[in-house]
This record gives sequence, structure tokens and C-alpha cells, in this order.
Amino acid sequence: MRFSNISPKVLGPFPIHAREQHFLSPSFPLNLSHPIDYSQSWPSSYADGGQVWWSNATTDTDGHLRVSFPNIRWTTLRATEGWAALQYHTVLRTTMTVYPPADPTSVVLPNLIVDLKQGSFFTILPQSKGDIVPQWYSGNIYAMERAPPKTVRFPVLPARNKPTTYDVFIRLFGDPAAYDSENPTLDITMTVELEPSEPGIVHEAPHDIMSDFVDGFAFGEAVGVGLRSVSGWWTVTSSSLSQDIQGLDLVLLRETRIAPGQTRILPLRLTQTAPFEGTDLNVDLTLVSGTSTMSVSIKIPVTHQAIWNSSNFAPIWTSYFFKDTMPTAFNVLPPVESTPRGETPRPPILALHGAGVNILSQPFWAEAIPRQNLSWVVMPTGRTSWGLDWHGPSMHDALDSIDALGRILEQSPRWNAWRLAPETKILVLGHSNGGQGAWYMAARFPDRVVGAVPAAGYIKAQAYVPLTQSRSAHFVDPSLRAILETSHTPDDNDLFLSNLVDTPILAIHGGDDDNVPTWHSREAVNVLKTWNPGANVSYREDLGQPHWYSTVFRNDQVAIFLRSLLQPEYLPEGRSDSYTLTVAIPSESGSLHGWRILSLVMPGRLARLFVEEKNHAVSVKTSNVASFSFDIKRIRTALLIIDGVDFSFASDNLRQRIILLQKTVSGWELHGFDMIAPIAFQPSGRLAMVLQSTGPLTLVVPNIRASSRALSVAYRIAHDLDVYHKLDAEIVTDETALGRLEKGELGPGNIVVVAATDSEELGPFARTILGQGRTVFSAGEDGTTLKWRGRSLDEPSQGSLFLHPHPTNPSANILFMMGSDISGLERIAGLFPIRTGVSLPDWLIAGGAADMTGAAGVQAAGIWGADWSWKEAVSWHH
Repeated sequence: MRFSNISPKVLGPFPIHAREQHFLSPSFPLNLSHPIDYSQSWPSSYADGGQVWWSNATTDTDGHLRVSFPNIRWTTLRATEGWAALQYHTVLRTTMTVYPPADPTSVVLPNLIVDLKQGSFFTILPQSKGDIVPQWYSGNIYAMERAPPKTVRFPVLPARNKPTTYDVFIRLFGDPAAYDSENPTLDITMTVELEPSEPGIVHEAPHDIMSDFVDGFAFGEAVGVGLRSVSGWWTVTSSSLSQDIQGLDLVLLRETRIAPGQTRILPLRLTQTAPFEGTDLNVDLTLVSGTSTMSVSIKIPVTHQAIWNSSNFAPIWTSYFFKDTMPTAFNVLPPVESTPRGETPRPPILALHGAGVNILSQPFWAEAIPRQNLSWVVMPTGRTSWGLDWHGPSMHDALDSIDALGRILEQSPRWNAWRLAPETKILVLGHSNGGQGAWYMAARFPDRVVGAVPAAGYIKAQAYVPLTQSRSAHFVDPSLRAILETSHTPDDNDLFLSNLVDTPILAIHGGDDDNVPTWHSREAVNVLKTWNPGANVSYREDLGQPHWYSTVFRNDQVAIFLRSLLQPEYLPEGRSDSYTLTVAIPSESGSLHGWRILSLVMPGRLARLFVEEKNHAVSVKTSNVASFSFDIKRIRTALLIIDGVDFSFASDNLRQRIILLQKTVSGWELHGFDMIAPIAFQPSGRLAMVLQSTGPLTLVVPNIRASSRALSVAYRIAHDLDVYHKLDAEIVTDETALGRLEKGELGPGNIVVVAATDSEELGPFARTILGQGRTVFSAGEDGTTLKWRGRSLDEPSQGSLFLHPHPTNPSANILFMMGSDISGLERIAGLFPIRTGVSLPDWLIAGGAADMTGAAGVQAAGIWGADWSWKEAVSWHH
């Protein structure tokens, strides 16, 4: 197979903002069901005269495609629009030809392995397209490391007796200035190979997870083995060590089913009672597919280190089970000394890397952080080098890494002297995206963070790459836009800086930063001081320094700041007489001085507690708060005034430390946590909540026929979860999911239900869940349609996404992805919330107009109430 010698054609550039590409058709402005006229021009405000034509891209033998538009006045655009002007959209069309095998009677290979780096989406179509609805596959737009192979089925099988040529369409998306030129150039790599059709399992070694061994003992119990099914549904049923190793065992954590073309990380638990000095572990796996059984032997290399001391040390690779199921690696720097006997262990430093920094292979991040005298330095992956901007699962991975290190040190007597304090506080530090993450975590969990050092951090995504070039904005109803953009609110760091008025902050920025402008850190400091002019925040600007420089954290000011917070003489936190706790989604935020907001009156809006301590009373004013709690041990008086109503209590006479207040029709009611059932945080607020799963996601499809479009969508979601987040997913049929539900074995993780209702009936699991009547979505009486508020959602090319309560786990949810037809299912497949910044509230319905007008093609959208109820004030519909 090879690319055609015909020069690829490219159409563009078109203005677009950084995330609305998920709403627009990937082929915008083309309709691929119509013939393409390569002499036709298209309107674009970037071009002189307002029109663009098809032009030639360049390609070379190594698969590189280079796209640029030298006739566009980029200097002028950049001068007025900044980086936003470079987030442009283009469509590239090329061809590939498949030649028949030498023996025409041999079986035609059905699958392709496609690797598209730094392209957004691609599709492969027959040249006579007929009624085929394109299947759009996401490319590896960030050139992510450890990306598994992407299996792609031919839209129609190639001929056996002559060459078959296919059209390949690629959506390209933006680039900063490259090649030291004012003319930005997209450099895309696309390789296509035929995949062998023999059933089997392939070891994907880049997915393996193994901790270092320190003085012969594993520094972490989680071991992961990457496996990919070439074809066939395979279940790993058991594992064993090939060699008999005294005092060491490796046990399969759970049976793991792998779909054809899917890559999963097999979870193994390592237990050890004696030192091990070998260079590798050899593991034998047993796999079953129907009546077939297969054995696979895997060799896992082992890295050994001597125990650290005051002068000799190295970063230590550590592992744990993220959400108790997913093997995950992180890196740590040990302290110079162990904690002196009788003293409390010092808080560790949580060091958050920048976007695109692969700490698994790039040592510079570990080298950039000064080793501390008594504090550990913990460097999490954030799931991957890009992750979710240290939000959602990336944030949980970072915090869970701290807890995992604590367990490792506590459970092993040989490392007890270096243990962490129970429920230890942390000092959070980060650069670039990690600097933004440091602002984010400190502001969401102020009671856990003793201080923060955010370097070169941007305030929020919309300020980093503005949305000013939005196509949707020209068409969308402002009320709809407001509902959609509530999904951005939880990530907008500037809105939550009130929570940091009593947290020591040292913000740092290079004076000549050409990636994140210096005004981001300056403005964050300004906003924080607006909340409290006396806030403990300092700003360091290193004149003449770029975005990254090796001394960003290695200087006297940072050393003094860290020492002031991490050494024994550090005093307990101070507290202002008045402060404000700001929350958007309660489950994503912690407490401030013991106060915590638990639920909102109106979702999608900010909730705030205004606390003032004076005259021997604590006065609390609430805004959009339905329930909150406080720690009575941190209250300085027995008189509490809430929204003007007095609550007197004597803390010494109360058995409960945490007091809960709930808003009722008659006012606030006060309870202890052991007097009522604790409130479960609402597992909704935006569709991205589906990524915050307490176990592997379960992807439910009506059937596993190879021709099923729902199954294809599930494959693509599972692949993207692996590429961007290293989140595990299992694909099951609707009937299997129902059987698990009936047996109480559905599991704790979130669920994604995928179906195109015109071609397949809603399965019994989907009908059972929708039949509970928990939301305004329901199944039609015929079992083949979806209804919303009693209205059938059966328009051509219509798709619906909505969160729904999990039937057995109140902290989990189900995401339904329903298309009225295959086109509608493809429409919402591109909206699965794999990335930050996509405007996706709890539910939405989109129609065909979105192909040309983006988010303006949304027909209805909104946010659920705390009990999954309809909220008219935060809903929009025609």
C-alpha cells in the first residue's frame, strides 16, 4: 500500500476557535456526499479578497505532509489576533492505493493500521462514495508518546484482481510559528499499513508499568502489561511467574477482556517478602477466546537502585493502582534526611510538569526540582504528558500519587523513617500547564495545600488561546452560548482565587516568555490581591528569560520560600478575619478553613460562602448554596450566624466534629454527620465528569457485529481514552451489561452507552435504565427511538449526549450517546469529552446544522439539578 503520487490537495485556512472543531463537521466546508469541484473557491476571512482555493501540499517518502499558506498575511493577523489567529482549520485530501496480493485467491486483509501525528481527524472513503457515512477517527494531534496502534476497517473491501484507490480526508488544525518563519507550517505524519488477520495478542511494551527496585524491593505494588488484540475477543484469565522466585509473586488483579484492535494494560499485583536481584520478571499469561486458549510469555525488565542517602540518590520510579484498578507510574525524589524521631513528617512537594513533557523519558523535569532536606518530591504523570490540564482524572492522579507514596512508605518497615504524615498536606509546584495546574489545585483544595509555586502558568484556556475566531459565535443564540460555556467555569482559575487569600504563593514568570505571556501571572496576583490586599503572594519576574529556563526553581528566592513552609520552624497557617469560599462543582473542590460547600441551589452557577469572624461570632452569608459543612474544632466561637439567623452551640458537648447544614423551605437545618446519611456529591455538572470514573469505564453497545457503527464508536472512544488519558475501558454488549446489573456486578466505574436507534433497537440494559424515569430522557414505546420530554428524537442526523445516574453507585454516572441514525451517532462521537475546553454541559441535542454553524446547531442543552431534575433556568431549547 502507498500514497498516490498525485500531490495532496488542501483547502483553507478558515478561522475557528480552539475547541469548536468538535461541533463542526470535520470536512467543513465540504459535504463529502457530493462530488468535489477542485476549481471552486470558498469564503474565508483570512485571505485577501475573502476567498480561498484548493492548493497543493507537499509530501515526501517518509510520510510527512507539509501544509502552509504563504499568500495569507500572517504577520498582520498575528499582530491583531495573536495566537488565536493560528488556530485555523484546513481540509486535506489525498489518496491511497491498495494493490491485490500476488495470489488472488488469498484472503483479503480486512484492517489497516493508521498513525496520524499532529492531524486532528481523518476518514477513508471509497472513491464512489454512494450513501456511506464517513467514520471520522481522531489523529494523535499532540504526537503523544505510548499511543497504541489505531485499527481502521476498510469502508469497502479492496478488489482482489486490481488496485483499489481510496480517498483520504484529513482535518488539520492550527500551529504556532514554525521553522523560524512568519508563515506557520503544519507538519503532519501519516503512515498506513496492512494488519495481519491471524487471531492473536501482541505485547505493547511501551504500555508496561513497573516500579524500580530499591535494595531489592519493589517501590510499588502495581505492575502493568500492555496487550493488544490483533483480532478476536480475548480474556486474560490467569497469570504466573515463569520462574520460581522465593518471596515474590505476581497475581492477576482481575480478568481482563480485550476487544479486537484494542490495547489494554493488564493489572498485576506484586507481593514480596524477600529481596529480588534479577534483571527481569518473566510472566506467563493464559487467554481465552470462545473455545480457543492461548499462552503468552512476557519479559518485564527490572531496574535496580541502591537505597538513597544524603549525597547519592536518583529519581525513583514508583507505581500504584489508579482508582484501585489501573497500573500507573509516577516519579519521586527522596529527601536528604529521614524525619527526626518524634517530629511530624514534612509535607511533600507535588511537582506538575508542563504540557507535552514526558517524564517517563525526559529527565530534565526531575533535574529541575531541588532535592529537599526532609520533604519528598512527587512528580505524577497526570495520566499522560498532556492529560487533562491537571483537571479531572489528571488532578486525581496527582493527589492519588501522594497517597500511594504514603502507603508504600508506611507499609514497609525499611522505609518507615521516611514516611509521610497521615492525610498529609502538600506544597504544589508546577511550570507552564503545570503552573496553571498549581493555581488550579491550590484554589480547589486550599486546606490541603500549604503553599504554591506556579511558574509560567496561564490563567485559563480562554485567556491562553482566545475564542475570538469562533465560527459558532456568528450564529449561536447568546442564551445557548451561556449554557454551553458553564462547562468552562470549573476550569477558570481566576474565578476561584478568593480561596487562596491565606495560602502562601510565589508566582514566577520569565520576562521574555513567548508561549505564556507574562501578564497571566501578573493578573492572577492582581486578582488575588483584589480579594485581600494583604494576601501572602509574591511575584518573581526573571528579566530576559524565555518560557523555560533551568533556574526557574533553582534560585535563592524559591529555596527560601520552600524552606519557610517545609522546615520545622514553619508556623501553622494564619487566617484572615474574613474570607470567601468559591465553588463551581462541589465534588471537584475541598474545604477552606474547614468550610466546604456540598451542593448548589442552581447548578452551572458559582456558589460562595462569605465568612466573617468578629465580635465573638462567625457570620456566614451564602450565595447559591444548598448545603455546606464546617469543622467545629476550627470555629473560634460558639455563636454562628447564617444568613442573619443565630445558631448557638457548645462544641465540647457535640460528638460530631463535622457539622452539616441543609437549606430547607423554612431555613437552615443543622445536623451532625452521624445523625443523617452523608450527602453524595452530584456526579454531574458537565459531560467531562464521565472521565472521573472510579474504575475502568464500561462501553456498552447493542451488539458486536463487525458492521455495527456503535461498536466502531466504542472502539474509537476506548482508543482515545488510552492515547490521551491512559484510562482503561471495557467494551461489552447491552445484554452483558444487563446481566451484570441483575447480578449486582456492574462495578463502580462510569458507563457509556452507544447506539444509533434507526439501525438497532435500544437494548434491554438501555431500556431498563431509561425506564427508571430519572431524567427527562426516555425510551420510546417501540424500543427504537429516544425521547426527550416526551418528544421523539428522530430527525435525520440528530444526536444526543446526556449524563444519567448510575443504577448502583451514587458517585458514578452513565453517559448516553444516541444517534437518530448513523450520521447522528457520528456527530456526537466527535463530542465525546476527551479534551478540556469543549463546551459540553450535562446534556445536549445537536442536529445537522452543526456541520456548518458549529455550536449553533445545538437544538437543546442544559444542566441537571442535584437530583437529576430538569432545571428550566439552566436549560435552553428551541
